[in-house]
Amino acid sequence: MKATFARFRNWLAGLSFRSGLIVAGVCVLCYVISFAQMLLPISVGAKSVLWVIFYGFAKAFQYTAIAILGKSGIQRIRQRFKPNKQ
Repeated sequence: MKATFARFRNWLAGLSFRSGLIVAGVCVLCYVISFAQMLLPISVGAKSVLWVIFYGFAKAFQYTAIAILGKSGIQRIRQRFKPNKQ
């Protein structure tokens, strides 16, 4: 089991930076859906189920994006959004 997890993590780390950004974008979309569904005119039980599902997907995509991007990818994204001092 441990070896399978390590192989999967290494496979994710081998994916491209662009793939990591796409997965991170899907993560943001799932977060938005998980909270926006509260505005729908449906029962509280259905809203709860939708929230759990989409929030769970968001967390899964979040950690997957972090595994794909790694430390250097996160730093690359931060550099992109850092204000220029020129």
